[in-house]
Amino acid sequence: MNLILRLLLNALAVFILAHILNGVAVDGYIGAIIVAIVLAILNLLVKPILVILTIPVTIVTLGLFLLVINALIILLASNLLDGFSVSGFWTALLFSVLLSILQSILQSFLKDGKK
Repeated sequence: MNLILRLLLNALAVFILAHILNGVAVDGYIGAIIVAIVLAILNLLVKPILVILTIPVTIVTLGLFLLVINALIILLASNLLDGFSVSGFWTALLFSVLLSILQSILQSFLKDGKK
């Protein structure tokens, strides 16, 4: 149940950011849910491989290269899905940072609800 709720909150975050940012578009609520599921799968399968392959660069940049990896995951999801588009790398980077912040805020409401 917690996984479904987290996916729905992530879909809400994607939907909100798609309406705020100019270079990001998503096709409705169902499209946002599909984007959240695809991002979760890509973060589970592809991201660890990219992190391991880029350890030297990540160390040299003091971890800032992980933002680039997140943007690449967003661009990959944009290429895989028809109902989700991101205009470029910098938009994907901004979307990634704002998505992380918004996910943290929304999931903090989950923690408050449990107490």
